Amino acid sequence: MSEDSSKQPDSLPTGGAINPEWERTTLEKLLMATVREQRAARRWGIFFKLLTLGVIMFALWAYLDSTGADMENMGRHTALIEIDGAIESEGSGSADAVIPALNKAFSDVGSVAVVLRINSPGGSPVQAGMIVDEIIRLRKGYPNKPLYVVVDEICASGGYYIAAAADRIYVNKASLVGSIGVLMDGFGFTGTMEKLGVERRLLTAGENKGFLDPFSAQSDKHKAHAQAMLNEIHQQFIGVVRNGRGKRLKETPEMFSGLFWTGARAIDMGLADAYGSVESVARDVIKVEDIVDYTAHEGLPERVLKKFGAAVGAGAVKSAVSNVKPQLR
Repeated sequence: MSEDSSKQPDSLPTGGAINPEWERTTLEKLLMATVREQRAARRWGIFFKLLTLGVIMFALWAYLDSTGADMENMGRHTALIEIDGAIESEGSGSADAVIPALNKAFSDVGSVAVVLRINSPGGSPVQAGMIVDEIIRLRKGYPNKPLYVVVDEICASGGYYIAAAADRIYVNKASLVGSIGVLMDGFGFTGTMEKLGVERRLLTAGENKGFLDPFSAQSDKHKAHAQAMLNEIHQQFIGVVRNGRGKRLKETPEMFSGLFWTGARAIDMGLADAYGSVESVARDVIKVEDIVDYTAHEGLPERVLKKFGAAVGAGAVKSAVSNVKPQLR
C-alpha cells in the first residue's frame, strides 16, 4: 500500500469504520464554531447594554438640562420647597436637603416669595435647628422676599420648630399643629433579664459611659442628667417659637406642654395665622400664581437602592440607636 493511500479524506467515507483523526478534526471545528458564536453573542450583548446605558444617560442629561434651563428662564414666580416626613439626617426633612433648596429659592432673581410646605410629625432638634438658623440668615439677607409656611396634614414638634421661623403660617382647619416639647424614649430590660437568668456584663472606661444602656438599671444621677438635657432643648424650642411668633402668641400654661391642636385652634392661639394652601397663598397673598418647585427630590440611584432593600441595614442600625437621641416629637 502506498503512502498516499493511507490518508483519509476530510469527509465521512462511504463505507468502513470512522477514522479517529477525522472525528477529532470535526469536533474541533464544531467547538471552534461554537466559541466564535459565543464570543460574537457576548460582544453584541455588551454593545447593546452599553447602547441602552448611553440612551438612558442621555435622556437623564437632557431632562436635567432642560429642567435647569426652564428654571433659569422662569419669570416672576413663587418658589416652593416641600418637607414631607420626619426631620432627620436623611430625606426631604434633612438640613442637607432643605438648606441648599432654600438658598436657591431665595437667590433666584425671579422668585417673589418662598413657600415651605410642611407635613412632618417632628424629629431631630439638630436638623431642625440648622434649618431654622439658615432661614433666619436668609430672611435677613433678603428682607423683601417673605417666607411662608403652609401646613399639610401635620406640623408638629420639629416640623413646627421650623415653621415658627417663617413670616406667616397657613393651615387647614383640620391640620394638626403644635407638640412643642422634647422626648427621649427607650426600653429597660433588667427585670426580664433577671427572670431569664441573664447577667449583663458591661465594661466601661469612664463612670458614666454606660449612660442610658437599656440592659442596665437606670440611676437617679443619669435620669437627672437626661432630664436636664431635655429641659435645655425644650427651652431652645420655646425660644424659637417666641422669637418667631412674637406678640401673635396667646400663651397658656399648656402651650409648651407637648400638646397639639387643630389648625382652627392653632389660629386662635397664635400658633398659626390663617387658612391657606400653596395655591391660595401664591394666588391671594403673594399674587404670583406660577409656582416653581425647588425641593431636592430623591434621585434615581437612591430610589433603585431603596427598592432593592439597600437601606435595610442602615435602618436597623438607626433604630437600634435612636432611643438615645432627643426627639422633637
